[in-house]
Amino acid sequence: MNVSVVLFTSDLRVHDHPPLRAALGPGDEVVPLFVRDPAVDRAGFAAPNRLAFLADCLADLDAGLRERGGRLVLRTGDLVEEVCAVVREADADEVHMAAGGSAFARDREDRLRRGLEADGRRLYVHDGVVTALPAGAVTPSGSDHFAVFTPYFRRWSTERLREPLDAPRKVPVPKGIRSDPLPARPDAATLSPGLAAGGESEGRKRLTAWLSRHADAYEDRHDDLPGDATSRLSPHLHFGALSAAEAVDRARSRGGAGAEAFVRQLCWRDFHHQVLAARPEAAVQDYRTHDDRWRGGSEAEADLKAWKEGRTGYPVVDAAMRQLAHEGWMHNRGRLLAASFLTKTLYIDWRAGARHFLDLLVDGDVANNQLNWQWMAGTGTDSRPNRVLNPVLQGKRYDPDGVYVRRWVPELAGIEGAAVHEPWKLPGLERARYDYPDPLVELADGLARFRHARGRD
Repeated sequence: MNVSVVLFTSDLRVHDHPPLRAALGPGDEVVPLFVRDPAVDRAGFAAPNRLAFLADCLADLDAGLRERGGRLVLRTGDLVEEVCAVVREADADEVHMAAGGSAFARDREDRLRRGLEADGRRLYVHDGVVTALPAGAVTPSGSDHFAVFTPYFRRWSTERLREPLDAPRKVPVPKGIRSDPLPARPDAATLSPGLAAGGESEGRKRLTAWLSRHADAYEDRHDDLPGDATSRLSPHLHFGALSAAEAVDRARSRGGAGAEAFVRQLCWRDFHHQVLAARPEAAVQDYRTHDDRWRGGSEAEADLKAWKEGRTGYPVVDAAMRQLAHEGWMHNRGRLLAASFLTKTLYIDWRAGARHFLDLLVDGDVANNQLNWQWMAGTGTDSRPNRVLNPVLQGKRYDPDGVYVRRWVPELAGIEGAAVHEPWKLPGLERARYDYPDPLVELADGLARFRHARGRD
């Protein structure tokens, strides 16, 4: 009887799991393994919101495996050491895992491969598990990756994605393999109060419900801030509790303009993963530098603090930042507005904003978080790097009646309609009723400062 180890990383599911299916031949046994590696904590990825979601995902994965006669084996320690120890305990011949795209993931794979080969074992790394299409599956002529989304989307759309795999009916696990207890959620006091539940069961339920109830309207409503018509599936995709390939397949099967608009958003996710796979340094360095001299000093630190707390004086930006603090999630239009305001209106380094998002976002993904921040900062793949989003005009466009703002900025609840986006225009006595700060900077002044810094004035 052959024994294999299936190492779970960002693919915490039993449905559509190529490494698990590849390891399960007739009569074979597998050890489903997850390693809590302190290196992940040291790299700054182990924020409380994500640890809570991870705990949900691991509990649900264990339950899914037990339904099939198996269980999840959890170890804590250096990933290479723990995997090699489990391989020896189980007398396994090989290890299967999903490919990663970040520098951290690639280094982990290389170290694991060397460790296993030194012991006479083999590592099989499977592409297209974390993303719908493998990172390097399509490339333009003369380059190792697409640097602009639209041509990537055209090529991506013509590619035949792999068929989603059913969950295995049985997952036989050899007896006697030691496991640490599954992790508990962190103390609630450290978490965003409105944090969503994680796990494959929840993710699949959400996808089914969203496709049936909201997909048809997605093309028209995905930027609707108060309507909240997005799928909210990004955390499940980030942890691999939901397969991106299966999500694309199910959306395309449903059909319609809304479903296709949703598929386009999933393609954006693949796009950023293929950029990061080709340029892993973009996680911390400008993809396309403008030699920015970002603001520093005490005034910039005070502005950054106000932005984090949702006290910038621009209601739609503050609403988005407060949603982030409460839910560990933010509407995509809010993310764009918050990032544009920090990097271009306040002219503060995108890395400061990206770090704050990673501290709170349950879907905090290095590829999508960092590269979306770079896109808005004008240091990334945006073909219009100096575009600036006006938070007043954007608020009136995407929250025309001020519902989203009043939901998250309750001190402005008494202001009716679109006037909530410009509280500084209220008459003096009425304005004094609201405990809300003046704008940190006039938009015209922020724009002039940014254009001067970029040499555009």
